[in-house]
Amino acid sequence: MQLDVVNNENQKVGTVDVNDEVFGGRVNAGLIWESVVHANAAERQGTHAVKNRALVSGGGKKPWKQKGTGRSQVGSSRTPLWRHGGTVHGPRSRSYDFKLSKKVERGALRAALAQKMRDGELVVVDALSATAIKTKAAAEMLKRLGITGKAVLVDVAADEKLSRSLRNIPGVSLVPSARLTAREVTDAGRVVATQGALAKLQEALS
Repeated sequence: MQLDVVNNENQKVGTVDVNDEVFGGRVNAGLIWESVVHANAAERQGTHAVKNRALVSGGGKKPWKQKGTGRSQVGSSRTPLWRHGGTVHGPRSRSYDFKLSKKVERGALRAALAQKMRDGELVVVDALSATAIKTKAAAEMLKRLGITGKAVLVDVAADEKLSRSLRNIPGVSLVPSARLTAREVTDAGRVVATQGALAKLQEALS
């Protein structure tokens, strides 16, 4: 399979061969789902917590004697059975992250990129760079490439000036090829990758 390579002016400057064995196979939606769930879980803060009877304030004294009052026995006014008492089995601070094998991650990224190629939503450019830190110039470059809405730009190493120029454009990000995930590819409407980044991805995913 061959893809056209364009420059920043959206003019064709060549072609690049894409390995059909890597990106031309069946799109495994299950792998993409697993990778997206893993990425979402890893970003959850997990700082939610409630106070149990040991943490809630008060309740140091036994409200009344054990026997002879005709009332039920109770040891603390902060028992979970009472108002203002501790909470039973409430959420505790925790990490939602879980282990996902590298094989699944690679398969998910391969499937996500294959889906973008199949849908014609992958753009290959010769280079991604900026001469100055200007959001307007970056937005004009995306417009020339026909990129609207959410997009992820992929290069071997993210250009610092371009990265800072894209920060104020909603839904657009610049990611090094080594850190690209299936969630970023799936969430983007278009994927813009340099020739070098595409070669690195094929090498890593083959």
